[in-house]
Amino acid sequence: MSGLKSVTIHTDGGCEGNPGPGGWGVVIQHGEQRFEFKGSEPATTNNRMELSAAIAGLRSLNQPCEVTLWTDSQYVKKGMSSWVHAWKARGWRTAGKQPVKNEDLWKTLDEIASRHRVQWQWIKGHAGHPLNERCDELAREAISQLKRGASRQSLNEALARFSEDR
Repeated sequence: MSGLKSVTIHTDGGCEGNPGPGGWGVVIQHGEQRFEFKGSEPATTNNRMELSAAIAGLRSLNQPCEVTLWTDSQYVKKGMSSWVHAWKARGWRTAGKQPVKNEDLWKTLDEIASRHRVQWQWIKGHAGHPLNERCDELAREAISQLKRGASRQSLNEALARFSEDR
């Protein structure tokens, strides 16, 4: 897949309580262009929000791209770099023959990632990296808006607003 547009995506997700109200944030960079968006769920887990952020970032791309995706979630990075292959081979079961947690989101992320050439990168969270910190701010803003009575902003709604803004 040579000649693809090169894009960098930073993602973060989190919850207040686990489970609890959650949010996610995404920052996408292509050359000098930068796009940001966020979403929320009223009752979710930290891992689901981390996965949702990665899904949102990749789903927002309107053509196959060469992607470097930065996450502070070892769950997301290791899941996509190594675990997902074994899970699929075992019919979405863990090595202990248990159902994979968050299977719905893993399947979605795996399918969307297959449209691109993705390098999964881990970055230490809350360590002062500006774009990781910005994603964390976006996720916290989404949670705050939800708690103030705004309706949840689903992944599809966030992507629709993002597409309108581009």
